[in-house]
Amino acid sequence: MFYREAGQFKTSYEADSQIFPIRQDRFAVCAVLAIAFGVLPWIASEYWLTAILVPFLVFSLAALGLNLLTGYAGQLSLGTAAFMAIGAYGAYNFQLRIEGMPILASFALGGVCAALVGVAFGLPSLRIKGFYLAVATLAAQFFVLWVLTKFAWLSNHSSSGVITAQKISMLGVDVDTPVRKYLFVLGVVTLMALVAKNLVRSHIGRAWMAVRDMDVAAEVIGIPLMRVKLLAFAVSSFYCGVAGALYAYCYLGSVEPDGFSLDLSFRILFMIIIGGVGSILGSFLGAAFILLLPILLDSALPAIATFLHLPFTNATVSHIQLMVFGGLIIFFLITEPHGLARLWQITKEKLRIWPFPH
Repeated sequence: MFYREAGQFKTSYEADSQIFPIRQDRFAVCAVLAIAFGVLPWIASEYWLTAILVPFLVFSLAALGLNLLTGYAGQLSLGTAAFMAIGAYGAYNFQLRIEGMPILASFALGGVCAALVGVAFGLPSLRIKGFYLAVATLAAQFFVLWVLTKFAWLSNHSSSGVITAQKISMLGVDVDTPVRKYLFVLGVVTLMALVAKNLVRSHIGRAWMAVRDMDVAAEVIGIPLMRVKLLAFAVSSFYCGVAGALYAYCYLGSVEPDGFSLDLSFRILFMIIIGGVGSILGSFLGAAFILLLPILLDSALPAIATFLHLPFTNATVSHIQLMVFGGLIIFFLITEPHGLARLWQITKEKLRIWPFPH
């Protein structure tokens, strides 16, 4: 009753091919953006803005980049954190060495640097696939961190490789408060998410999905595998590079090579697995699950232990949190392997016929 498209007739090709063809979807997206831009900056505390909302948006963008590569193009990668590091250090050096460089241009050029490295490490995808490709991209994780550690010029000759992000200024306005940083990150992530949504609906996205489903058949029908795969690595690495720049400039403020470890790559991989592989929305849902569930468990477990009069120490609560977190991930993947995005899709299908059973 609430989610039916009956009566919503399309009278042109443009209307039928728009991003959100159903009116309810357009209203929902506009409402979410209105709340994100107009409500949350004024009601959220400084802790929520700096420790929850900003990292949620940054990791959502990184997960979106990985989802374009793995979910849509079918190419496994374990070097996401390395491409984020390239974007962060690239933006830092462009700001440092080119006077008057706009901050958005530095972020874009950092993403371009990550895209070039992603193309270089994506070359093995022309010959290998699956877990063998994942191991090949894993080499990027160790190689990039080794370069950032050994070549002091990249960190402005810092002894430990630590860089401190410069101040962000746009149109004469300093982005130096939690609200401004949140709005800046939200604007960048929203724009890039809309671009990704359009990209996967274009001929490029359809070519990626054809290669993902069966690359031999895609080549038979005329899809150039080399160009399509390398383009997927380039676009994915660009998104991860921009996410790394936002991670350094708007979240942490200062980063080091060890901060972009293999553990971070696995966390982003878990985000798209839980959220939904091959789904733009799944990238955001997976990031929310990975970031918010530990915070919820941190708050709930001590209260439950106190209520049940259990002699739990802080270390015990931390261990139980890891056990519950891992158990929920396994349970969720067994019950719905296609992720949270699939659950949302099923919910919409049920709403289309509600209150009728069929």
